[in-house]
Amino acid sequence: MLSYTGTWNGEQISVMGTGMGIPSHALYVWELINFFGVKKLIRIGSIGSLQHDVKLYDLVIAQAVSTDSNFLAQYDMPGTFTPVGSFNLIRRAIDAAEKLGATVHVGSVVSSDIYYHANSEADGKWAKMGMLGIEMETLGLYATAMEAGADALGLFTVSDHILTGEETTVEERQHSFGQMVETALNTLIY
Repeated sequence: MLSYTGTWNGEQISVMGTGMGIPSHALYVWELINFFGVKKLIRIGSIGSLQHDVKLYDLVIAQAVSTDSNFLAQYDMPGTFTPVGSFNLIRRAIDAAEKLGATVHVGSVVSSDIYYHANSEADGKWAKMGMLGIEMETLGLYATAMEAGADALGLFTVSDHILTGEETTVEERQHSFGQMVETALNTLIY
């Protein structure tokens, strides 16, 4: 997997791809934490909005994550386990996003194993429960980081709106994720 290390405002930051989906993402997160001693991880990427007030290009910060995945079964918990993001990183990300003038929403998201869902009612059910959006990796990040005692954050730019059918083009995504990237970088060096 490609990774790069550079500096942002004089601080060393590493950036790495993680593939698509919970298993791929969680594998890289586990190795970053356990082999390289990484203590702060931020996933950035796109998210599909599930709420009418969460618009294209808005930022979404995942406070907690729900899923249709079986990933959490490995922990054999005696009840329902809800992976959450690091409050410290969430607070820093909100401050960093607001300083950039971004429209930011904080709340629960869905990490799904299914991109093209055969059940046409699934997204509506998640929306009814207040999920801000749907993506495919954050559950693995949060659960893996929580188990290891690391700080983790899911930070997204809304690239499409599941309820209205609005979507950004490839070109728009290439040029409109700057606030998210800058928010992530500023969150890490805050």
